[in-house]
Amino acid sequence: MKVFAIVAIALVAGINAGTYTQRFLEQYQKIKNPSHGYFSKGQVPYHNVETLIVEGPDHGHETTSETYSYWIWLEAMYGAVEGDFSNFNAAWNNLEANIIPTLQSSNGQYNTNKPATYAPEWDSPSQYPSTIDSSVPVGRDPIADELKSAYGSDNIYSMHWLLDVDNVYGFGNIQGGCSYGPSASGPSLYNNYQRGAEESVWRTIPQPSCDRFAYGGRNGFLDLFTKDNSYATQYKYTSAPDADARAVQAAYWANVWATEKGIQSSITGTLSKASKMGDYLRYSLFDKYFKRIGNCVDPWGCPGGTWKDSAHYLINWYVSWGGSYNAQYGWSWRIGDGASHFGYQNPLAAYALSQDSSLKPRGYTAVEDWTTSLQRQLELYEYLQTSEGAFAGGVTNSWKGRYAQPESELRNDTFHGMFYDWEPVYHDPPSNQWFGMQSWSVDRLAQYYYVSGDSKAKSILDKWVSWAISVIKFNGDDFKMPSSLAWSGNPPNVHVAVTTWGKDLGTASSTARALTYYAAKSGDSNAKAVAKKLLDGLYNLYQTDIGIATEEPRPDYSRFNEPVYVPSGWTGTYPNGDVIDSSATFIKLRSWYKNDPQWHKVEAYLQGGPVPSFTYHRFWAQADIALAFGAYGILFNE
Repeated sequence: MKVFAIVAIALVAGINAGTYTQRFLEQYQKIKNPSHGYFSKGQVPYHNVETLIVEGPDHGHETTSETYSYWIWLEAMYGAVEGDFSNFNAAWNNLEANIIPTLQSSNGQYNTNKPATYAPEWDSPSQYPSTIDSSVPVGRDPIADELKSAYGSDNIYSMHWLLDVDNVYGFGNIQGGCSYGPSASGPSLYNNYQRGAEESVWRTIPQPSCDRFAYGGRNGFLDLFTKDNSYATQYKYTSAPDADARAVQAAYWANVWATEKGIQSSITGTLSKASKMGDYLRYSLFDKYFKRIGNCVDPWGCPGGTWKDSAHYLINWYVSWGGSYNAQYGWSWRIGDGASHFGYQNPLAAYALSQDSSLKPRGYTAVEDWTTSLQRQLELYEYLQTSEGAFAGGVTNSWKGRYAQPESELRNDTFHGMFYDWEPVYHDPPSNQWFGMQSWSVDRLAQYYYVSGDSKAKSILDKWVSWAISVIKFNGDDFKMPSSLAWSGNPPNVHVAVTTWGKDLGTASSTARALTYYAAKSGDSNAKAVAKKLLDGLYNLYQTDIGIATEEPRPDYSRFNEPVYVPSGWTGTYPNGDVIDSSATFIKLRSWYKNDPQWHKVEAYLQGGPVPSFTYHRFWAQADIALAFGAYGILFNE
């Protein structure tokens, strides 16, 4: 392939030849050192080495599909540098064994003409449970039959996004079954979010992904979230499509690098699995209830889609599926999401799934879908780009998650009939406040530009790169990255302002990598210089014994005492005996945190002491830093 040849020229000179590939190997070895704590005894990568951390996951020794996708990418680049892709294959096998659900026994009873029953999303957790309404029309699932035909299975090949690796909660549901209790082995598949845009991690009620009513209340945890006439034991999973797409992206690079070395045959089995994941990733391209895309402002009046008219072709926020635990009752469901955040888009994954012969999926409309998705994603970047260069939030086919009518100014300029949302999906904190969404997504766009030379991608990147460089603050060899962003106006007149700066080392590395790929293709010497300066700052100033990190204050840990809404009269228990009732708080639902070796810092803060500070080694950030070193070394032979 032409793409392989382009990459090979840069790669041949760079392998093991320069400072930055050596820095990649140093960081790689820190992550893989068993004594440093990045992996469980079962070799599952932890979200974070340190246990006391609350962000998306609410404990360090959970893990996410994001973490797995970074591990896959890390091992792909190790193969590029060292010529050995066995760890890449092993990481994917571990992923398949632990985070792709095997308990999917009722999927064979799925009705493609009625994928799921509608339940509106609400603005506050206090408005839940949400009533299921079968009178609202839903659309037809247009890809289920072709996926079954292609792979001979009714199971969804996608990563459930959240695992309790050490079974801290004690749900104990393990792969292939529903084994309960604190003594069961992990990892345990579970979930936390399920109650609308204002449900931050601090307001969640964690629940098992396989609910047999062993814990929680009389209906397990189900009647906290949905109101129905009756409840049945069931399994339910949720994927984070950006993570699945990142795993495909990593497989693409593994294919490029292994092909250049003449050992592509060593990874063909893993490439086939990545292709399969990309096929099922297409569920992220559809409206939540497969309703028709465009001006969908009434749940009853907005019709269900009949074919691909329910596809927005953007990588959305989540995909969920589930079914009866007892297969004899024979029901299952699948949903996508009408909301798409620019930060989740991955043009390189779409390119790989539509153009790379080793990754084109088997589904007979998959290549067509990903070809369309690639162009639609580029359109979205153009639509959301501010005059400054940054990208605003996203778009939705379901305003407020219930096909509501947005204010008139949002109806004047839509994106394929979908409405602009500056904070799609979640509002606490606003989903496009964090600068990292910019660098994550633009890094993928820059990689796509590097391999394709797409002039539209370059034009978009030209503006973003100029803005990003202008808002990074250097002080000698050190730096501060933009942290929080504020937004005003609506497309095409939306604007951005940086409100705070900080020391997020993961966003520094992903920004450096975006600038690296952009510079390698465009020849922009300033972008290359800024990338190098960020990477040198990371390496020279922030080394720790087990990675590259810095201390960070956590004033938000005052929210350990935040009330968690539980309907009056509802009572239940967790496996350790923690009571779930209307007096619940974050810490009351997680009393085991009081045994954490760093809990004393939080306890003192809650009693009026100083804001606690922690030095965290997040797997994604540590891997991201390593990958930034490696990319620079490979592309510039330095």
